[in-house]
Amino acid sequence: MERDDYLDDIHIRVLRVTEDLRAIQRELNCAAMEAPGDPELMEALTQLPEMESLQVLKSSVDQMRHFLWFYMQVMNNESEVGEKLRQSIRQRTTEEAVGPEAAFMKKCRTAADTSLLRYLTDGKDRKPN
Repeated sequence: MERDDYLDDIHIRVLRVTEDLRAIQRELNCAAMEAPGDPELMEALTQLPEMESLQVLKSSVDQMRHFLWFYMQVMNNESEVGEKLRQSIRQRTTEEAVGPEAAFMKKCRTAADTSLLRYLTDGKDRKPN
């Protein structure tokens, strides 16, 4: 049952984050529509703290988009390459006992490298950004 509880928790978090992102988008859209007619609002929206928080959000969303693309490629790929990638990910998970931070950084580097190589070799499956 632990696995089902874990998956339920992930599903609930995904739904919550998705709804939060939609709410943020709606609010930013309203602000963007009102700002040109309100100089004070325009100035407030372009201040450094607001722009920095939006840049952090953008970076996080971009990173998640790349990760989700990679994740879906691995999980939906029934080929031998997909199975090797899954085995590699499982093996790295056991390495986390040695040093979680070092293992995490290595996993991120390897995942990014693998994702890039797959993207470059699977030209027919490329999707425009």
